[in-house]
Amino acid sequence: MILLPASVRVFVATAPMNLRRSFEGLANEVRCILGEDPLSGHLFAFLNRRKNHVKMLVWTRGGFMIVQKKLEAGTFAFARQLTNDARRIEVEAHELAMLLEGIDARSVKFAPRWTPKK
Repeated sequence: MILLPASVRVFVATAPMNLRRSFEGLANEVRCILGEDPLSGHLFAFLNRRKNHVKMLVWTRGGFMIVQKKLEAGTFAFARQLTNDARRIEVEAHELAMLLEGIDARSVKFAPRWTPKK
């Protein structure tokens, strides 16, 4: 389980990525493909073509951190329907946790929660 503060946004790249890349390669993908700043402190997730391997990049104080998970069986499932022109989707921290645990969030019903206005 990854605990993230509410200020951290989670972006998932929709296009398959070559996950042999390391810190600089993934940071470049964040800049060029996702159009975000890799030093923002937000979490960026990338999946391979078979959707059985995920690699996440986040900037913490003083450096990048990579977290990766490879499924031995099954695939990761997105909570939302993807469109062809979307380069990324933004998900909530609980959706990322379900994605990493292999829960298909499309069939899960979320209870409404109060959130302060931005």
